[in-house]
Amino acid sequence: MRVAFWPGCVSKGACPELYVSTQKVAEALGLELLELYEAPCCGAGVLSEQNTALMDSLNGLTLAMAERVGADLMTICSTCQGVLSNHNYHLKNDPLRLSAANKVLADSGYEYKGTTTVKHLLWILVEDIGLDKIRPLIKHKLTGLKIAPFYGCYILRPEEYLGLKERPERSTYLEQLIELVGGEAVEYHGKTKCCGFPMVTMNRDKALAMGGNHILEAKEKGADLLVTPCPLCHLNLDAQQPDAGRVLKRTIDTPIFHLPQLLGLAFGYSAEELRLNHHVVSTTRALEKVELKV
Repeated sequence: MRVAFWPGCVSKGACPELYVSTQKVAEALGLELLELYEAPCCGAGVLSEQNTALMDSLNGLTLAMAERVGADLMTICSTCQGVLSNHNYHLKNDPLRLSAANKVLADSGYEYKGTTTVKHLLWILVEDIGLDKIRPLIKHKLTGLKIAPFYGCYILRPEEYLGLKERPERSTYLEQLIELVGGEAVEYHGKTKCCGFPMVTMNRDKALAMGGNHILEAKEKGADLLVTPCPLCHLNLDAQQPDAGRVLKRTIDTPIFHLPQLLGLAFGYSAEELRLNHHVVSTTRALEKVELKV
């Protein structure tokens, strides 16, 4: 399967382990990644609030690049997924917005015709590749690990932009993959809540407490780790976890995995290859539980 691959900014900046582990998993799956090296930042939803026309043009350019490749646009960031899906929805359904965006895109030699489908890696794994085709690739079952899924915001809502009204089962894909690799999915209230990242510059303590409380809830339900499809969630839940612990006056000490890292372990890649030794919160105890080492 060929996909137009947009990794987003964070997977090449603050979370390069996500980019590396995605490449490994794609290789095992036979997923051909046609990376869009010149695509712009999606704007993380922040710019959309200030300048919708600008964001239509920026995201329209990425959509047009994928359209020219002739493949679905694959993201590995829930935030990119949400923002691109939002603008794709409006560009496909509002001829005036599409026309205005294309006037800007013309300067770069592009025109968006509205045919691109945006899909997160999570969706491609379940819907396009299929669990039955992934199952034979599993070399190391993660039996004994209790894993809490953390979806966050942008991959679940608004439903009309993300196709959840047509495919409500997308809200269970992390659990399905956790069980496929041999783990036990932990059910907890915070799995679909905001991690706090969007407000970290406005109210840092509140944002850290928000994310920290989600992790603590999962930990109290027995989770050995959390897994997320969003690198921005990962930044708030992993990189800022020590600060969240200080705000909450609690010891959290719970590792946060990227989705392709979890899958990569089951495929037989080493923890080092997947860069699980590059996290702020140590992954050692979780790996030792399934007889793996960093």
